[in-house]
Amino acid sequence: MIKSMTGFGKATGEINKKKITVEIKSLNSKQADVFVRMPSFYKEKELPLRSLISKSLQRGKIEFNLYSELLGETSSLTLNKGLFTKYYNEFNSIATEVDPNHNSDIVAIVAKMPDLLKSERSELDENEWVGVFKIVEKALSEINNFRTVEGSSLEKELALRVSNISELLISVEQYEQERIETVKARIINHLKEVVDENKIDKDRFEQELIYYIEKYDVTEEKIRLTQHCTYFKETMNSTISEGKKLGFICQEMGREINTLGSKANHAELQKIVVQMKDELEKIKEQILNIL
Repeated sequence: MIKSMTGFGKATGEINKKKITVEIKSLNSKQADVFVRMPSFYKEKELPLRSLISKSLQRGKIEFNLYSELLGETSSLTLNKGLFTKYYNEFNSIATEVDPNHNSDIVAIVAKMPDLLKSERSELDENEWVGVFKIVEKALSEINNFRTVEGSSLEKELALRVSNISELLISVEQYEQERIETVKARIINHLKEVVDENKIDKDRFEQELIYYIEKYDVTEEKIRLTQHCTYFKETMNSTISEGKKLGFICQEMGREINTLGSKANHAELQKIVVQMKDELEKIKEQILNIL
């Protein structure tokens, strides 16, 4: 199963005459990088909240936002008049200094400043937090569903690219014998240019030729690359998403493809290797976003 690290989840609910909204979005990252924004009234619950997010989402650059909106006329918040006056005087003083004839709406500006509202309650109602926690869990479920759907698209793309590499690997066979014959003819021709053909020890020459040609044999690379492709597909079908493991398998696939290229010594075979590398790069790009 493949899960994407990219996702978005949102959940809302009403608790104690307040509308609670939770939004979570995530992008790819090597580890869990969690950023939390929430009202100061809930700050005491930030650590268990972070733990829940990390456990549920595992990895990714995660942005968590919790909003609380009062419903009705009843409010447990009061305006910090002293702080409001201080903000107003400072903004007005600066604005007047810049332009004595300014007509700026200082009140509207000050109203957006932090900590102007303070709660009359001294501690958080645990029953309220239980309700908020359920909304958070619902948002986490939404983002995980989003990640799973995105992962299905990634899985199709990866399966296609790995299959392309396997097909390209099969096409290598048609050039193998031709490649060996070309190498053999080249060696013989070069040898004839510097040594009288009648003075060549044919038995020794055959031994050296076999040794030399064996260096161009790609049978082991083909077998290993086939095994890596198979293992890649098996890992994709695992019950959990294993992006890091897929990355390691990609590295091994790259090594075998590079060795094929270094041993190619044939124009058509080198073209196939270039195509394999292109497919592998596309796989690597997608793996960066897999959980």
